[in-house]
Amino acid sequence: MSDKQKIKVLVVDDEPDIVEILKYNLQKEGYEVATAEDGIKAVKIAAKFLPDVILLDIMMPNQDGVETCLQVRQIPELKNTFIIFLTARMEEYSEVAAFDVGADDYITKPIKPRALMSRISALFRRESKKEQEQVQIKIRDLIIDRGSYTIDKSGKTITLPKKEFELLYFLAKNPNIVFSRDELLQNIWGADVFVLARTVDVHIRKVREKIGEDYITTVKGVGYKFELGQ
Repeated sequence: MSDKQKIKVLVVDDEPDIVEILKYNLQKEGYEVATAEDGIKAVKIAAKFLPDVILLDIMMPNQDGVETCLQVRQIPELKNTFIIFLTARMEEYSEVAAFDVGADDYITKPIKPRALMSRISALFRRESKKEQEQVQIKIRDLIIDRGSYTIDKSGKTITLPKKEFELLYFLAKNPNIVFSRDELLQNIWGADVFVLARTVDVHIRKVREKIGEDYITTVKGVGYKFELGQ
């Protein structure tokens, strides 16, 4: 069995034609596929199917993709599942909202199946690289553990969503170095994912809310850095 045959994908969209096209192309590539036509059903199926990837439409009846993503991210077994939003909407707030709730990628319709397959493969390649990195960073009063995606701060465990964790991990791994928003986007989301610079600001704000304000410093007009301290 190939690696692709082991990968499970959940396709969530209220348009039957889109679901059929994606399902056909994914199965042709060897992926195991489940489908759902709305967010409520998607959460129930995801909890049992435990997909490696969820392709999730934003505008759906009963429950939209943003709320669905939030609920999926609360299921411990799905904390590392890749979530790719599918949407026809081009407004900035849709993209920000998608990444704010834990999306890994964002693709606008009409979807080109071959391009989608490349994006899925790219997500797994980046994840494989990250797994080869140092598992644990001890810096100041923080222990940042990539294995469990948790932070220990003075004996207290803090859990961060995947992208927030990766952002903190990257900055802490390179303390006292200033990174621009574009550099952080390249390193955390990858060159092939189209993300607004504002998404970095949102994630930095959320990390600060959880671990405290005095670890990540804003360098005005440049970017952000992790303070090594005294």
